Amino acid sequence: MSLINTEVKPFTAQAYKDGKFVAVSDADLKGKWSIVFFYPADFTFVCPTELEDLADTYAEFQKLGVEVYSVSTDTHFSHKAWADTSPAIGKIKYFMIGDPSGVVTNNFGVMREGQGLADRGTFLVDPDGVIQFTEVTAEGIGRNAAELLRKVKAAQYVRNHPGEVCPAKWEEGEKTLAPSLDLVGKI
Repeated sequence: MSLINTEVKPFTAQAYKDGKFVAVSDADLKGKWSIVFFYPADFTFVCPTELEDLADTYAEFQKLGVEVYSVSTDTHFSHKAWADTSPAIGKIKYFMIGDPSGVVTNNFGVMREGQGLADRGTFLVDPDGVIQFTEVTAEGIGRNAAELLRKVKAAQYVRNHPGEVCPAKWEEGEKTLAPSLDLVGKI
């Protein structure tokens, strides 16, 4: 079942952020745009490249009013140890949620059954706490923060401009579409 246009289910968890352990819940996702970015495990291979890419782009997300929450089934203690030992992970300024109970991972439907690990799932949550975008990739396929940033801009544009939609490859400032009977068969 698709999670598009559904509200984020309740959760509470511990996260590592800026050298501190902090509590995070579904309530923290409301009132602003949020990216919830699941990855399989700390101290692995593709995961640090993705998390570093997000860290390098985090300021751009912040300018758009977007908070980032990475999530794995590791503990918040493991996240701290990883940040302390890896230059790539040490760059991270966003929340790193520890989900050893699997509640958050299961709520978003990305738990690998019988493995206790998350799939590579990305979710864009709007300020109402409603999921607007999902993407899940296989183990070996890393994600691209620049493409995620483009999709966030498109989602924000559509929300702020009812009656308009963003076509394929849309970039900020480019022409959008206003779906209507007049456009049927002409694109």
